[in-house]
Amino acid sequence: MISGTALRTDFGFLGFRCLEITRWVICGLIGFLTGLIACMIDIAVEKLAGYKYLAVKQNIEKYTELGGLSISLILWAVLNSAFVMLGSLAVAFLEPIAAGSGIPQIKCFLNGVKIPRVVRLKTLVIKVFGVICSVAGGLAVGKEGPMIHSGAVVAAGVSQGRSTSLKKDFKIFEYFRRDTEKRDFVSAGAAAGVSAAFGAPVGGVLFSLEEGASFWNQLLTWRIFFASMVSTFTLNFFLSIYHGKPGQLSSPGLINFGRFDSDVSSVFIVFRGVLGALFNIINYWLTIFRIRYIHRPCLQVMEAMLVAAVTATVSFAMIYFSNDCQPLGQDNTEEYPLQLFCADGEYNSMATAFFNTPERSVRSLFHNPPGTYNPVTLGVFTLAYFALAVWTYGLTVSAGVFIPSLLIGAAWGRLFGILLSFIASIWFCCVNLTGGIVRMTLSLTVILVEATGNVTYGFPIMLVLMTAKIVGDYFIEGRSRIPGLQSVPFLHWDAPPTSHWLTAREVMSSPVTCFNRVEKVGRIVDVLSNTSTNHNGFPVVSDTTENDEPGKICGLILRSQLIVLLKHKVFVERASSRLSQRRLQLKDFRDAYPRFPPIQSIHVSQDERECMMDLTEFMNPTPYTVPQETSLPRVFKLFRALGLRHLVVVDNENRVVGLVTRKDLARYHVGKDGLEELHLAQT
Repeated sequence: MISGTALRTDFGFLGFRCLEITRWVICGLIGFLTGLIACMIDIAVEKLAGYKYLAVKQNIEKYTELGGLSISLILWAVLNSAFVMLGSLAVAFLEPIAAGSGIPQIKCFLNGVKIPRVVRLKTLVIKVFGVICSVAGGLAVGKEGPMIHSGAVVAAGVSQGRSTSLKKDFKIFEYFRRDTEKRDFVSAGAAAGVSAAFGAPVGGVLFSLEEGASFWNQLLTWRIFFASMVSTFTLNFFLSIYHGKPGQLSSPGLINFGRFDSDVSSVFIVFRGVLGALFNIINYWLTIFRIRYIHRPCLQVMEAMLVAAVTATVSFAMIYFSNDCQPLGQDNTEEYPLQLFCADGEYNSMATAFFNTPERSVRSLFHNPPGTYNPVTLGVFTLAYFALAVWTYGLTVSAGVFIPSLLIGAAWGRLFGILLSFIASIWFCCVNLTGGIVRMTLSLTVILVEATGNVTYGFPIMLVLMTAKIVGDYFIEGRSRIPGLQSVPFLHWDAPPTSHWLTAREVMSSPVTCFNRVEKVGRIVDVLSNTSTNHNGFPVVSDTTENDEPGKICGLILRSQLIVLLKHKVFVERASSRLSQRRLQLKDFRDAYPRFPPIQSIHVSQDERECMMDLTEFMNPTPYTVPQETSLPRVFKLFRALGLRHLVVVDNENRVVGLVTRKDLARYHVGKDGLEELHLAQT
């Protein structure tokens, strides 16, 4: 916050109305561009995967008669590894932050944590290229998570009216160049990504509310819904043109429910929650192993290629040894039916599940008529794919876990429906594993209802998801543990339940580096150059006493503001001697946002170090403060509700005694031995 008449921007009623209209325009642009990117990813994956499976299919058909199917296996493994190698090389060597789905990073960004490079243009390019290669390479992954990350990056760029990566400033949307506005637009971008992935605008809004945004307001809801609607319409419109059916707009939902019964075995639901917890436990230890031993880029690429080759080998072996042959009817919708050792007019049912992209496999499980799969095929496929999905999630590739979890759950749900022969079909049990892994309830329910166009069984789906989440949470946290593994100060919704006995005095950082209202330039430069602390906010106090007691709080100033002041030489001596050409304006701070120059790039001469800087005009004169005896849960609520980064702790005389930051709060969590402390990164 910046005070002072020189830095104030006054808007009348008309000005604020124009700003509100501009926000809607920006949300529309975010939805449109996100839909375009989703369309491009869909078409690229469809084309590349189609070429690959067609080549492998023709090779298998050739060598089934001649013998030597090992050549087909090698071809499949090589093609998989080649695609994955390209995607992994781009992620590992060009932009490591593009690895994974990107959802945990976006959650942290919306939570108030500034993760470097997470919303840059380069990250978007690598993310899109990487997810195309990952899905086309046959990994047990989906493209839905990266679509959410892509939408967030688009929102962060469009809302600022410039590209810092391309060093191009369009001189528009300058008012929105601040953290609070940027977070709101990133929320809209994440929702647009969900909507583009599943054709679920309302689900996108609820996803941003439940899984993403930490700070919410009512006006934001409709703008996010508008962005989601535009994203869905854009994707449908361009896909309909690509498929030669302009004007026939329909939901791009991955699945459509057939007929299913709402009578679900509670034992089966609990088992799905346990399976989801098992997925997270195994992947948690895999992640720790990768952090310790597979941290070099070359090793990360080799692991990704190994998983791609193993995936092809396992898939080929399952198809080769399967004797589940089904008749190839006239209304068959299989994209790449494999006959292999089946009789003429039949195809291998196991190939329908393995010899496809995960999205098409989900469709086949939902739409293929009863009798298409036998129980052995479904059981073997689910176990094999579960193991592959656990190993795959966390590789240095751009990929998501949403569709693999749907696919595994769909297979188990269909198997359960077969075993309970008196039930026509219980396919909706696919959501159990998703709820057990990602721990989403309300938003996932709406996403599935919107994607399928069936609202009849919304309540049973919600019941299944809540049960799976509760069971999963009993054993282990969901994907929210990822920020902790990456030493990110992520704040959950509530403080740890056993932290009520802790006070601000015990969690605060002290002693605190403070500045006087009129401070010497040399001291400011020395403090900002100190790499051991790297503080981001500094309390401004009245002059300290002779006993070096802390002064009374007067305000708070940020590192970024001090850097801009040093860059423009805003010194008391220059102002009094009229050497300054103009007064500093709010635009100067917005132009420097978000990549403020490092202190090392600012030259301050020896004479300038002796000058003085008046911070009164630029500091926040009313920072939030708490007494030393304030409980940790209350401090936690202040951070969450107000979106704080710093909270000044004062004594009875309003003197600064400490400073609470996000890292001071995030390091506490409930472990096996009660309340434990984590070691978080200092940068």
